[in-house]
Amino acid sequence: MQVYQSIIETIGNTPMVRLNKIFKGLPGTYLAKVEYFNPGNSTKDRMALKMVEDAEKAGLLKPGGTIIEGTSGNTGMGLALTAAAKGYKCIFTMADKQSQEKINILRAVGAEVVVCPTNVEPDDPRSYYSVARKLSREIPNSIYPNQYDNPSNAQAHYETTGPEIWRQTDGKVTHYVATVGTGGSMCGTARFLKEQNKHIVTVGIDTYGSVFKKYKETGIFDENEIYPYLTEGFGEDILPKNVDFNLIDLFIKVTDKDGALMARRLAREEGLFVGWSSGSAVHGALEYARQHLTKNDVMVILLPDHGTRYLAKIYNDQWMKDHGFLETPFVTTARHLIEARNGKDTLFTVSAKDKVSEAILLMNREGIDQIPVTDNGHFVGSISSSALLEKLMNDPQLSGKTVGEVMDKPMIFVAPDSTLDVLSSLLNRENKAVLVRDDNQKVHIITQHDVLKAITSS
Repeated sequence: MQVYQSIIETIGNTPMVRLNKIFKGLPGTYLAKVEYFNPGNSTKDRMALKMVEDAEKAGLLKPGGTIIEGTSGNTGMGLALTAAAKGYKCIFTMADKQSQEKINILRAVGAEVVVCPTNVEPDDPRSYYSVARKLSREIPNSIYPNQYDNPSNAQAHYETTGPEIWRQTDGKVTHYVATVGTGGSMCGTARFLKEQNKHIVTVGIDTYGSVFKKYKETGIFDENEIYPYLTEGFGEDILPKNVDFNLIDLFIKVTDKDGALMARRLAREEGLFVGWSSGSAVHGALEYARQHLTKNDVMVILLPDHGTRYLAKIYNDQWMKDHGFLETPFVTTARHLIEARNGKDTLFTVSAKDKVSEAILLMNREGIDQIPVTDNGHFVGSISSSALLEKLMNDPQLSGKTVGEVMDKPMIFVAPDSTLDVLSSLLNRENKAVLVRDDNQKVHIITQHDVLKAITSS
């Protein structure tokens, strides 16, 4: 009988499918490596199994142990399937921007899920990275695989994905395209392929709000590049050890909207019901191919996961309209709000070294109630009239202190193309204003009042 002993034996050997319509009219051959054929419906199954088995061999994971990991969902699914087959428990931390489908799926396969805030620094104790590390220290007989820095991640793709692509294309692959998050599926695969043919071009797909592209091009980790984005599963505000920039020839950034629309096109035109990052990968590949590919080239694009993870998001028309991704009679973005000011807006800031009394005078003089705080050109905090009033009531001597002693957390940066829906979801009791850096690197502020005015005037 042809029988697998457990579900994890079915991981890998996913099909290569020709893309016929999306790239129609362009020279070259375009192939999709369809990773949702893995049992957990994503490419992450490969490295999840590898990380667990390597931990077992090293004696780090013992019978009855617990696997604890920070995940955007797909790695968690791969680990959960592996844990079920091998008899381990799982606890996963996730950022609250991830789709509810991912959370529900993980719980369905027996995992415990801890949801953490998205818009915090990676080293903030509330971040899903920090919470996972904390749990792994507290729970006996547990491991924290840390997919970002664990070499087993990239090694899994070096041992499986790369050889599969080489074999399936009969060694004719000339270009490899993949989204870059932890770096495993891009860099492990790229390392194998470049060992076979050093001339293969590797194209990494990044998202706006992530640091990868600028770091590759300049060697600078620019915190100004970091701001919230909606796309899931790739792009980072850290530099994972699995991202080997020497193996990635270039990066292309893709917007949330372009990735979402391309995913929907793949479903309609190619019959490939894929996830959001798959749409981003194909959009970036198409952008590159239009300028660079010739008739003899063979491009392979990794499609990481399945569309069922995004039924309430990119495959929901109302959600798409609410975020300005489908045409509606009225769509306003942060860029539109700034342009409507006709250059008359001024961003007032205070230094962390200024006295609180000076900040209060500025607020009174300019009629503003929240101000970013800077230090050596960096945005390090914020103050608001309501917060200062509350603190002054408790400490009348507060006005003599420096702003840095009393300031709140910095205002978050958002993309210029963030829609009113996205802006309103970010502006709340904790975030009374957000910052936007325009194409000329000038910083603007958008407040709750700005968004309310735009909505009521539409």
